Amino acid sequence: MEKRAILAAVLMAAVFIVYQTFFFPEPPPQKPPAQSATQAPVAPTPAPAAPPTSPAPAPRASQAPRPLQRLATVESPLYRAVVSSEGGKLQELVLRYRGEKPMVIVGDLGPAGLQLAPGGNSPGEVVPMSFDKDALFITDKPGELVLSGEAAGLKIRQTLRFHPDGYAIDANIRVENPGAAPRTTVLSFPWFTRQTWRATPEKFQGQHPTEIVVATQGSVNRIDDLVAAYNIVADGDWIALDSVWYLAALVPKAPGFKVVAATDGKLPDAKTGDTTPAGRATIAVRATPTIGPGQAWEGNVVLYAGPKEYDRLKALGLQDTINFGGFPLPRKWGGLPMEWLGVPILLLLNWTFKHVGNYGVAIILLTVVSKVLFYPLTVKSMRSMKAMQALQPQVNTLRSKYQKDPQALQRETLALYKKHRVNPMGGCLPMIAQVPIFYALYLALSVAVELQGSPFLCFGHFIWFDLWICDLAAHDPIYVLPVLMGITMFVQQKMTPTMGDPRQARMMLFMPIIFTFMFLNLPSGLVLYWTVSNILQILQQKLMDRPARTRATREAKDAGRA
Repeated sequence: MEKRAILAAVLMAAVFIVYQTFFFPEPPPQKPPAQSATQAPVAPTPAPAAPPTSPAPAPRASQAPRPLQRLATVESPLYRAVVSSEGGKLQELVLRYRGEKPMVIVGDLGPAGLQLAPGGNSPGEVVPMSFDKDALFITDKPGELVLSGEAAGLKIRQTLRFHPDGYAIDANIRVENPGAAPRTTVLSFPWFTRQTWRATPEKFQGQHPTEIVVATQGSVNRIDDLVAAYNIVADGDWIALDSVWYLAALVPKAPGFKVVAATDGKLPDAKTGDTTPAGRATIAVRATPTIGPGQAWEGNVVLYAGPKEYDRLKALGLQDTINFGGFPLPRKWGGLPMEWLGVPILLLLNWTFKHVGNYGVAIILLTVVSKVLFYPLTVKSMRSMKAMQALQPQVNTLRSKYQKDPQALQRETLALYKKHRVNPMGGCLPMIAQVPIFYALYLALSVAVELQGSPFLCFGHFIWFDLWICDLAAHDPIYVLPVLMGITMFVQQKMTPTMGDPRQARMMLFMPIIFTFMFLNLPSGLVLYWTVSNILQILQQKLMDRPARTRATREAKDAGRA
């Protein structure tokens, strides 16, 4: 029994340490810091009547002067965007999602605008364009912003369609060839990010991508090292810059597009594919159409920049960007995809929230349901452990008798268990069956962006910290919940039947202290789940011990009367 308890404790500690080290993000600060000196300032918000302008880069000697950059503002119930006339790129995009979450930082993160490379061999250049309006207000129906321009003798029209109830932006591109000869051109939609977000002290509440996710030929691949050298040009369904809670994705909706990923700020050359590392990671979708004289080509791309809510992502086919991980199994069996369990739990969590209106209460109810479902297995496990504890004196006698004959000790011990109809694995197997479910619940709470900014018991704010849990995605600011978790874990261990060397049992009592320190900086939602699980385990233990206590009390009264 002591080996089983030690093994379970070691496995739990290993799971938490590995997950915190490699998967769980650092908690973002409450306020975004000021821009660094090396970062280009975000363009100011334009007024509808007189939008601000900024000078374009100096023109080349063989090139006509580029028009001044103009900005158009898009106001939506879910976000605020500023669109630049330089290829229709987003100069600013701030989500209104439990506070303001920036998805674009000029020079460090965001789209580079529609780029065109005539002939397919020269580097792509951002297409200068003009707006049909300087401001767009989205209320109850979609709105469109139309941009038009000319580049390399081609007429280009880009229509951006914004929706009031979603974060996806539909981009429709039309390229006309007014010349007398066919033209081959390369059109690209790049989105870049700084490579070393984890290495910089600068943090903010929006997205700071940590990996590239690409779907090609029905499989999803992840590049979790943005600094490593890579160059991807392939037919694919979508490509995205991913973080734990937010996503920037490009989804081509017309044939002829390829997905591209490179380790620099420019797209790889269309002919050679060469790149030069420049401190950026870039994703893009790219098309290389050949347009006949007097003909036109059209393409459609969906740009998604928003929170990783499962229903929204599934509508665009992006649900695989949520990384539930996998549960390790023997190599010959492969692995157990945790989305099989994590997705139903996540959907159940959101469904419960719709009815109770508080994610903290939803977590408690979900934990109660899981405990009720596994109650029969828990009873079987506890009964087996009690039976093993009752036989422990006889097992110790056999150990003393056959201490020099291990084979005889094993034979006699098994015979003792068989005689009393005790299964030595009966206490472990029911617990092993529960591990994937509890692990999936843990992962679902870890990746649920819905918890960000969601309060549980929030009594307000005092100076610089919250009273008490005003954000289930952040750690407990006054550490009450982790301490309560440690106390309940200690009580649970004291109530669990133990046997064997008393010194080992005393050593196990240090596990609540270790787990308390491990849980100090974990999100409050996870600590709440673990604490409620401990409390329910204590109640189940008391419920199972009640018949034994009643029987002992009755026997004591009968003995007193006698």
